[in-house]
Amino acid sequence: MKSAIYSLLAALLFFGCSNQPEVAQKDEIVMSSDIKQCIDENATKSDDSAQESAQNDDNASEDVSQTGDQKVLCSSLPKTHLVKSTFKELPKWEKEDYSSALKAFVGSCNTKKTQKMYGDLCVKAKSAKNAKEFLQQEFEPYEIKNEKKKDEGLLTGYYEPLLNASLTKHGKYQYPIYNTPDDLITVELSSIYPALKDYRLRGRLKGKKLVPYYTRKETSSNHINADIICYSDSKLDIFFLEIQGSGRVLLDTGETIFLGFDNQNGHKYRAIGRYLVNIQELKVEDVTLQNIKKWLIAHPDRVDEVLNYNESVVYFEQRDKAATGSLGIELTANRSIAVDQRYIPLGSMLYLDAGKDNMNRVVLAQDTGGAIKGAVRADMFLGYGEEAMNRAGELKAALKLWILLPKDVVVSSL
Repeated sequence: MKSAIYSLLAALLFFGCSNQPEVAQKDEIVMSSDIKQCIDENATKSDDSAQESAQNDDNASEDVSQTGDQKVLCSSLPKTHLVKSTFKELPKWEKEDYSSALKAFVGSCNTKKTQKMYGDLCVKAKSAKNAKEFLQQEFEPYEIKNEKKKDEGLLTGYYEPLLNASLTKHGKYQYPIYNTPDDLITVELSSIYPALKDYRLRGRLKGKKLVPYYTRKETSSNHINADIICYSDSKLDIFFLEIQGSGRVLLDTGETIFLGFDNQNGHKYRAIGRYLVNIQELKVEDVTLQNIKKWLIAHPDRVDEVLNYNESVVYFEQRDKAATGSLGIELTANRSIAVDQRYIPLGSMLYLDAGKDNMNRVVLAQDTGGAIKGAVRADMFLGYGEEAMNRAGELKAALKLWILLPKDVVVSSL
């Protein structure tokens, strides 16, 4: 069985397999009962590990660190290591805007995934009179560790861009923004191999064979079978729209429409900032959104070369409201974050510390992103407009994360 899976994985690397979480909308998310089972199971493991440790120190459980911190490894989140904490240990917790934090949680409770995870707390939150008291009485913080048992990761930012476009191709409006192509085939691999539930295969049929879908370079030189939403006046703006995942479009008629992520061509995302460093056009410390844009504008004859380094192409759909994340609700500036849902369930309430002024707060996991990989990794939504763009381009900070779990299901022995 393992050899078959490995063989399939090798093939997927060629055919355009992607585990990019933007498309993953499955109900494999932790529910309240799953959290209780997770912690109950861990308590049993802790008792067993203590007995084994007394018999033989060499067999001591890996779930207990050298400092004595209890590591919680959930069966429903097998890659996520948690360490029980307290609100007093959360950096600058006393400076939090508790009412704003609770309001963001109540908003997230309008989704089924948040309701499944927090159950009755979603109902109680609506009538809570004291936000701080409610949060501290009903939740327990657990620090998230990465696979190497380290607690520090990376926080970046993203925003909702504004593009200029027309519904018809004319004049300066020459660059199409596509819906998902009709001939793009997506295969959910979990139906064949449950062990590959986080992976999906994308491609197109050529005869009776499934082949990789068109890369960015191939898309520009081939007529793809897809509806065109509109034509932008800038291929650079479209490229950065793909990175952000959603945006606003000001049409030449004066109307504003909203676009959101719909699908992706199956090719792996590759950062053009890294490419510019590799070809010695930018220094690592100078890689920001603003500097990348500045370089591209200054080198119009090399734009295609650089953009085509990222073979991944994102397809969009028109929406009736501003930026929405993978959770399906409108994002809240400075409260919504994108996460890797292999480690953190969508709908989770968390607390983050980025070691910067005003970067310690309650946040909600409401989005995902192809470049967001790992347990201690987050991308904060910073809002709409030029100021948000500038902040997003500059934000790159060391990150610590805590997930806030319902207190009434936490075993007191932990």
